[in-house]
Order: sequence, then structure tokens, then C-alpha cells
Amino acid sequence: MLSRVANTLYWMVRYVERADNLARLIDVNEQVLLDFESLDSERLRGFWKPIILSTGDEEAFHELYDDVGSDQVIRFLTNDTRNPNSIVSCIGYARENARTVRDQLSDELWEELNSLYLFTKSEESAQLLAKNPPRYYERVRRAAMTFLGISASTTARDGRWDFMSLGRHLERADKTTRFLDISTYFPKGAEGLERASPGVLHWSAILSSCGAMGAFRATRQEITARTVMAFLLFSPDFPRSVRYCIDQVDAALHRISGASRGTYSNESERECGMMLATLNFGKPEDVLEEGLHLFLDEIQAKLNKIAGEIFETYVLMPERIESKLPEIPTVSMTRHIHEQPQQ
Repeated sequence: MLSRVANTLYWMVRYVERADNLARLIDVNEQVLLDFESLDSERLRGFWKPIILSTGDEEAFHELYDDVGSDQVIRFLTNDTRNPNSIVSCIGYARENARTVRDQLSDELWEELNSLYLFTKSEESAQLLAKNPPRYYERVRRAAMTFLGISASTTARDGRWDFMSLGRHLERADKTTRFLDISTYFPKGAEGLERASPGVLHWSAILSSCGAMGAFRATRQEITARTVMAFLLFSPDFPRSVRYCIDQVDAALHRISGASRGTYSNESERECGMMLATLNFGKPEDVLEEGLHLFLDEIQAKLNKIAGEIFETYVLMPERIESKLPEIPTVSMTRHIHEQPQQ
């Protein structure tokens, strides 16, 4: 399998997953605000600013906008093409990746992604976003889930599937940690936020953003900071928990290399194995003792490290090979890859 193809499939799926998660986050946050119609613009910033901070895009946001209001944040994260991590930008990048390896994809998979891309560029989507935002985000989420279902149904379980799995689960783990991290950015004791930031409503919103409300209710636990954190970080069964995602990444890496699980043949497998061990044997008390924000920062750094090692192991050419080949111009998509991982 060509490294270019593997890299392109990896980012195609990762961008779709990113768009899906952003749609979930914005939609849930808007629904929460319906219970706080009395908040003025100043106090509304207490809800939207943490969203920007948690995504790691605050610098890019402040270069484009002066105010942190709901309209500005929603536009920045939804359809502002100047933001490379907006929903519309992510879908565009995913579609461009798919176009370059169309012969590796099923017709149904390409048609679904292309249809979503055309929708985001249409007048229909602009009108829907203006008049009925929940319906807009629902359409994006359903298209992303349909894309996932079609890929699972029409992709052979070979190297293509493994690299797609890497992109999906690394992005999913990253976004789960960022959803959890939102609570650490709320102003402590800010007027109008006492009921929302530390309470059931806030943690319920995080569960909903991760599509975890039904699975969490099945555990018959009370919704608290500790129980939600433990479920989204350490659950071995829930598909969006960090532990589950890293286990899937570890399995995919070993299928690609052919090495036995529990061993490692490259740095990406070693980094992933170390992180998986931490999650397999960790417990909520350890996180609370260290501090949730610090723990999540470390997880995000490790995820970026794993992604970087995957790129160096399977995409970058070894020096001994490069020395024997003529210089190959760097394609724009490869350069773009270095720019996209969040800080």
C-alpha cells in the first residue's frame, strides 16, 4: 500500500470525524443555552469562550473576531472557511482527500461524502443554518454516521481499513478529552454560571456531545463530575471513551506492522502501548489527584505524539531511501497535514 494513499485515507476519515464532533458540540451547547435565555451578552461569553479554548483555536479566533459571542463562535466553528478546523473546512478537506484516492473507495462512500460537501456549499445549507440550526447540525451528524456505516460495510479489512481506523479513533479520543476539558475553562463563581458549569446540566451536555447519554444511563450511575469523567476516560466498552479509542488504535497499528500486541516494532506502537497501559490501569482518583485539566493536557500531548510517530513511520521516507531517489516535490496535502493537528 502506498504511503500517500494510507496518509490520505487517514486524514479523510479524521476530517469527517472532526466535523461530526464539532457539530455535536455546537448543537448541544445551543440547546443548553435555551434554559438560560435571561443571560446577557457578557455572561453568555462564559458559555462560548470555553468552547474556543478547548478546541485550541483561540489564537486563530481572535485574529478574525473581536468579540466572543454566540454568533461569532458558531460562525467560526461552522462555516468560516478562514478557519481550517471549521465544519465546512473539514468536510472540504475530507472530500479533497477522497477525490485523490477515489479508486480506493467504494462508489457509495464517495457519493455520500460528495453529497455532504455539496450540501455545505449550497444555498440550502445557508438558509437552514440561519433558520433552523439544530436541523443543520443534525444533517451533518447523520451524514457523518452514514459515512462511517458505509465505510464499515464496503471497505475490506486490509491496510486501508486500518489507516482509516487510526484516523477515526485518534480524532475521536482527542475530541472526547476536549469536551471534558471545557469544564476547566468556566469562570469560577461567575454570575449566571453557578447552575450550569459544575452541575448536572453541564455534565449531561458533555455526555450528549459524545453521544454517550444512553450508554451512561445503562450503567445506572448518578450524573456527577467523577462518574462522567470515569466513563468517558476509562470505559473499556463505550466507542467514544478514550480508553476504547486507544485500544482500537493499538490494535490497528499492530495489524499494520504484523507485530504481536504487547510488543512494539516502532515508536508509534511504543507510545500507544504506554498510553493504553495508563488508561487500562488508571482510575478516577488518580485523575482527580493530578487535576483534570493537567491530565487531559497530557493525554492530548500523547495523542499528538502518536499521530506524529505514525506519520514518520509510515509516510515519511527513510533517509537511506531518499538518498537513492531523485527529489520528489512535496504535495500541498502533505504540507497541510503538518499545519492541521491542534496545538
